[in-house]
Amino acid sequence: MSRMLTVIPAPVSAEPRPGADFDLTAATAIVAVDEAGPVAGYLAEILRAATGYAVPVVPDPTPGSIELSVGGGEDGYRLDVDPQGVKLSAATAGDLFAGVQTLRQLLPATGTQWTVAGGRIVDRPRYAYRGVMLDVSRHFFTVAEVRRFIDLVAQYKVNHLHLHLTDDHGWRIEIRRWPRLTEHGGTTAMGGGPGGFYTQDQYREIVAYAASRYITVVPEIDVPGHTTAALASYAELTRDGVALPLYTGTSKSKGFSSLCTDREITYRFVDEVFGELAALTPGPYLHIGTDETHATPEEEYLRFVERVVPMVAAHGKTVVGWQEMLRAAPPASAVAQYWGRGTDDRLIVEAAARGNPVIMSPNKHAYLDMKYTPETPIGFDWAGHTDVEKSYGWDPETLIDGLPKEAVIGVEGPLWTETVERFDQVEYMTFPRLPALAELGWSPRATHDWPDFRRRLAAHGPRLAAQGVNFYRSAQVPWEG
Repeated sequence: MSRMLTVIPAPVSAEPRPGADFDLTAATAIVAVDEAGPVAGYLAEILRAATGYAVPVVPDPTPGSIELSVGGGEDGYRLDVDPQGVKLSAATAGDLFAGVQTLRQLLPATGTQWTVAGGRIVDRPRYAYRGVMLDVSRHFFTVAEVRRFIDLVAQYKVNHLHLHLTDDHGWRIEIRRWPRLTEHGGTTAMGGGPGGFYTQDQYREIVAYAASRYITVVPEIDVPGHTTAALASYAELTRDGVALPLYTGTSKSKGFSSLCTDREITYRFVDEVFGELAALTPGPYLHIGTDETHATPEEEYLRFVERVVPMVAAHGKTVVGWQEMLRAAPPASAVAQYWGRGTDDRLIVEAAARGNPVIMSPNKHAYLDMKYTPETPIGFDWAGHTDVEKSYGWDPETLIDGLPKEAVIGVEGPLWTETVERFDQVEYMTFPRLPALAELGWSPRATHDWPDFRRRLAAHGPRLAAQGVNFYRSAQVPWEG
């Protein structure tokens, strides 16, 4: 079967052409037209590492070349492969990068014969927001590990990386006006591990690396709850003026901490933290959490959200918050991230009717920390067991009764790391469910077909294995290799 028919996410259209394959050789060059240079350089690095060929990037067409071009046309990309060469054209550099991920899948996973499957693919994304979240607070992951995570998810056309930077167990981003947040609050992890944090320069490195893969970083500072690391660092943020002990507990209980929401210093703290983070983050979004605030009285919670949402706008960012934020009826510009499990959710439907955009992360389908099966050695099961078919078997526009489909701007798979201590476990919980969620975010609804996805996913086993990914070999998938 042509590799054109095993692409993930499924393209809008794929037309294999028998006998039209293109052979990559030691003489093959990449032609960078218009503004295609950065993407051409990225592709050249990938091909050099795999083949050992020189793969130069040149400005003018040559026989048997791979030609990349940007500009004109509709959103998305078009990929044509025949024996004379490869032509990949796209409306934007980001679309071109997405097309390169498809081109990579048209090559074999390993071997010495580098043949690109012949034919034509025309493709464009369903949603503008296609995300994954990595919780670096419960357990910390290094810059190098985050970079690898970026490379792995970028292959499936993910274009947003949500970093959960703060929680009860650790504060992971340097804030220069409040240095004890990391000096003290960043020293622990769940279960008593060593902790860690990103300096501002390291955070900039992550943001820049993500941008080189056309991924936008969405940083989250979770307030007013999930704040023990901050409350242990600065006594003046607590209700009684006494700093809390650092928290390393492993209980599943949530919502036991809260900033003191009736003190002005709290709002100065939040504003200054948001300000520094906004200045470090070129993307449009800043996530403020606002979930599971059981320790914050409701009236105080509502006043808190009403005060802090405008702070984000004042720093030039669009606010994103978990669905609880909607209790405060934020302005229509605020993006709500839905993590519930039901099909009937009045709060999210009413907010969408007012104009609030929605990112869909339903826990029983999209949470990457759920166990695959009862035998999965790590993860939770409070939202049920989530094997690959369950990750794939829902539609963002029809899951919630009454939710207008135009309100949905995308899909995100959150990976909470209470039980995930090492990066190989990050890979295990993310793959192969992330490709399923990525297809929901990219591919047209008409292509949604579990038997077909299962077949295509099976062909990706050798690719993941060749990359050294510690993926879960789900019994639902007839893996190749």
